[in-house]
Order: sequence, then structure tokens, then C-alpha cells
Amino acid sequence: MKKSFLTIICLVAAFTANQVLASGDAAAGKNKVATCAGCHAGDGNSMVPSFPKLAGLGEKYLYRQLTMIKSGERMVASMTGLLDNSSDQDLQDMAAYYDSQQRTIAGAQEITMIGYSDPIEVLELGENIYRGGNLKTGVPSCAGCHSPAGTGNGPAGYPGLGGQHADYIESQLLKYQSGERACGANAKIMQGVAERLSNKEIKAIANYISGLN
Repeated sequence: MKKSFLTIICLVAAFTANQVLASGDAAAGKNKVATCAGCHAGDGNSMVPSFPKLAGLGEKYLYRQLTMIKSGERMVASMTGLLDNSSDQDLQDMAAYYDSQQRTIAGAQEITMIGYSDPIEVLELGENIYRGGNLKTGVPSCAGCHSPAGTGNGPAGYPGLGGQHADYIESQLLKYQSGERACGANAKIMQGVAERLSNKEIKAIANYISGLN
């Protein structure tokens, strides 16, 4: 089972890496994200933990998400209707703009959990799974797709995660775990990863990622 799961990851990675990247104009996109600034800030570095940082996530990834949100394939209540009047070129330009921005680092926090009284132990738990996965439960390393430094893989459409809000990462992993987030070519991969993680591991991973840079 573990072998087949990892094989799926490799096959999907090979497929997505060969897809054509979105071609947007960052300069034009700057004028098209005015309505986004209220939640994500003008430069894509949201100050609110429940809203994701969009800066530097990857143009291909951002374009795909905007496309799915506009079509309704990915439901984000706070964005309902906001992209209805945006053309495909608009979405590409917006993705290009946000990808061109430098993502700020949210920063890992000193947190404790049952069984982990020392915050350092929690941070180490997150780091170990992010970098090496968990062979016992069949969890692959996050770094394999999102890079050791959390910069992602632009051509493959894997987002940069380093510095992202821990609260947002945790919420998305829980949505993958429950099956609530099920859209996009890589949803099955993320669901397969998340369902093998405990809620403690998810919290630890999210906290570790928020400090990556």
C-alpha cells in the first residue's frame, strides 16, 4: 500500500511538471487585485491567520486555484462572486502579480501539546515529518514536493509553503483529511497524506512550516 501510494505521487508529479505554465503579466495584475487586498493585503502577505498569504506561492498554482474558485469547483465562501467578471487573462495576471511578491515569514510559535510538554519537541515533530515523513504510517515527506526550504515547485504547480500562516495550513490539512477539500489534480495526493496524519502531527507540521524561509 505504501509503495503504491508513493508511486502515485511520482506519476502525478511527472504529469504536472510537463503542463504549460500560466502566462501572466505581473504589472497588469497589480491593478487587478484591488478587491483582494482587504483579505490578502496589497502585496499578498495577509495579516490575518485565517486568510492565506498569496505572495510567492507559484504562478501556476495560484492560477489554478483562481480558476477553480471562479468556476465554483473550489468553494471559498469569502470569495463567492468576486471573480465572476474576471477574464482568464485577468486571472493569469493576478497570479503572476502575487507570485512576483516576496512572502513574509509568519514564524513558528512555542506551542505545547499533550505528550509534548516542551515546545522544542513539538517543533522537532513537525520538522521530522516535513523532512522525512513517517514510514510507520506511510506519510511521505512534505519536502519532496514543497522543497526542503518550503519554496515549492513552480513548474509542477506545488505551492511554496514556507512562512505561511500556521492556522491556515492546519485548516487546509484538516479539510483534506475530512475530504472537504477535494478539487484539483493533486487533491487525492493531499487527501492521502492528510488521512495518515494525526491532528497533533498536523498542528506540529503547520507550526514548523510557518517558520520556514
